[in-house]
Amino acid sequence: MKKQANSQPKTKSAFLSIVGKPNVGKSSIMNAMLGQKVAIVSPKPQTTRTRIMGVLTQGETQLVFIDTPGLHKPRTRLGDYMVKTVSESVSGVDACLLVVEPEGELTESELSLIQNFKKNHMPAILAINKIDLLANKEALLSRILQLSSLYEFDAVVPVSALKGSGMDELIAELKKHAVSGPHFFDDDALTDMPEKVLAGEIIREKLLELLDKEIPHGVAVSVETMREREDGSGITDLEAVIYCEKQSHKGIIIGKQGAMLKAVGSKARADMERFFDCKINLQCWVKVKEDWRNRQGLLRSFGYNE
Repeated sequence: MKKQANSQPKTKSAFLSIVGKPNVGKSSIMNAMLGQKVAIVSPKPQTTRTRIMGVLTQGETQLVFIDTPGLHKPRTRLGDYMVKTVSESVSGVDACLLVVEPEGELTESELSLIQNFKKNHMPAILAINKIDLLANKEALLSRILQLSSLYEFDAVVPVSALKGSGMDELIAELKKHAVSGPHFFDDDALTDMPEKVLAGEIIREKLLELLDKEIPHGVAVSVETMREREDGSGITDLEAVIYCEKQSHKGIIIGKQGAMLKAVGSKARADMERFFDCKINLQCWVKVKEDWRNRQGLLRSFGYNE
């Protein structure tokens, strides 16, 4: 009797690091591929501080994205942690996705990443983001030629995270790096981040959006409690502490008669309710922890572990 072929689909997975200099759109590209906002975004550089994992499952293939901080010259212990995070993320993955802008000089950090690819013989895909901003489309060809001369990328994909263009082509190229094996996350998972961490990141995004200059970079958010009420109302109570480095910063974050803190809370609550699909009762407090970005114990307590 002829043995029946196994009809079970063969699953495949790939771990992919998204790297590049600050503010090129790494988090925006990951969110666009996932079709859901997982990583916070801001026009301010160094928005992402740690590794954020996004999960995309399409049929038998699961792609696990590691969104990393922008590679920059660190000025604090937090900065050292962020740069170390990028270096560790480039090793031990199936491929890297390098995100660059379509114009401008390549930075020292971008050239350093390409050197790292060479050293590790790392399969890499190049995504040229923000093509919607290009007035002269010939500049795109020049950029492709320039970067292709520096490294043999497996593919070069022009994209616009803002407009959503090029994402299907990018996903198709990334899928080529998937290897046979089990899916590491549930097929409906979007991220491995705990809900408390996601909620804290949403609050930090609103601080980045509404506050000016250096203050947002000196802010950390700790969600102390997040629990659904037992009265059947479907409301989740969430208490968060916003830590800043100076007493003067505390006053700015709270604002006149609490207006700034109220605006931050209102915007954060709206995003949380969309993401968690429930009603949120959000309470925020502001505390001062002087120079926390250089204090190892505080960095650990905020989740930035070396």
